[in-house]
Amino acid sequence: MASNRQRRLLAFSGAVVLALTVAACGGKSDNTSEGKLDTPECAAYKDYTGISGETVTIYSPIRDAEAGLLEQAWKPFADCTGAKIEYEGSGEFEAQLKVRVEGGDAPDLAFIPQPGLLESFAKAGKLKAAGEKTKAMATQNYSPDWLKYGTVNGTLYGAPLGANVKSFVWYSPSLFKEKGWTVPTTWDEMISLSDKMVAAGIKPWCAGIGSGDATGWPATDWIEDVLLRDQGPEVYDQWVAHAIPFNDPKIVSATDRVGSILKNEKYVNGGIGGVKSIATTTFQDGGLPVVQKKCGMHRQASFYANQWPQGTKVAQDGDAFAFYLPAIDPAKGKPVLGGGEFVAAFSDSPAVQAVQTYLASADFANSRAKLNNWISANKGLDVANVSNPIDKVAVGILQDSGAVFRFDGSDLMPAAVGANSFWKGMTNWINGTDTKATLDYIEGTWPK
Repeated sequence: MASNRQRRLLAFSGAVVLALTVAACGGKSDNTSEGKLDTPECAAYKDYTGISGETVTIYSPIRDAEAGLLEQAWKPFADCTGAKIEYEGSGEFEAQLKVRVEGGDAPDLAFIPQPGLLESFAKAGKLKAAGEKTKAMATQNYSPDWLKYGTVNGTLYGAPLGANVKSFVWYSPSLFKEKGWTVPTTWDEMISLSDKMVAAGIKPWCAGIGSGDATGWPATDWIEDVLLRDQGPEVYDQWVAHAIPFNDPKIVSATDRVGSILKNEKYVNGGIGGVKSIATTTFQDGGLPVVQKKCGMHRQASFYANQWPQGTKVAQDGDAFAFYLPAIDPAKGKPVLGGGEFVAAFSDSPAVQAVQTYLASADFANSRAKLNNWISANKGLDVANVSNPIDKVAVGILQDSGAVFRFDGSDLMPAAVGANSFWKGMTNWINGTDTKATLDYIEGTWPK
């Protein structure tokens, strides 16, 4: 475990380190709080015994305001059980997790958003299989489709946590009202609207793909979302599984369609700069020109609701809202791209297993959802606890049996591609490398 001095150094290097220390309570002379489990307010945690005074470390890519909300969500659990949860969120999560694991400094738990990365750790023998209680809780609350993403060779390693719907385009309702623009419901309408914005002197799109060591991932989401629409789910599945090469003509077609927006100087980068500014703008800042009315649209996931300035009203009549990224051919269904995190364990102590089990529970899902700007595919999540209008729409999409849902492709690919060369390749693509060279490069990095 890192010392306080090491944590301070990590904070200066860009990682956000948040420590939740649960004060001892109750009348026991040894300062444990086990006795609180018998109180009415702790009834939900009565099965989590024997972990008072134990420390569980969690490492995650979730930072800033979202990290603080996670801490608030599990605080009742920690207060009642007497456990201490030390949380660390980092913008260099993917790269640093590998370094820490290889260096013998793995966290107890990690929130891994890439099933491909989780699979690589599991196959290397670094992860602990989920305990029986965790497996039972996850099976109770998540569909087989979600559980399969945390399962390797028939063994569950990662229980699902949060979820997101990525097929959203953010916009300013007031700007649309001022200009007389209507929300597009087809791809062609969206491109026509983009041209209207250009004619009105407003660049229609803004974006940012900067994200520390993970720079480039927002561009991979663009490719995945458009591939689902340009070629359909069957081709998407073949691509993710490498049944067709990364540089297949079908992938070239989808990439060029994305380029008609992101590499179009007339279209980007509203309120920020030209095409290349996309690579140097953080994903957190990429959509902010929307509420400044310097940009018409920003394609980003439901979780972007957490990035708007404090006080921003997210609503259909508010400062910012989002519409579903339209299908190219509605006859092919309603493609939906999404993602999420999986709670994987590098330790199997009773306290670690208890926290992993709790995080798979409906109690945690509802506790976190009540704090706003968070959704989950947890079947026990009560939509009434979801207050953000966009999140309500997203939960509806997750529960829509008619939607053609696919998990983020890069997160399913081998980590060498999905959490490395795909990100780098798309960053170079934004900076001027042509489509063929970009896709050839990524194809060449696929593990043999």
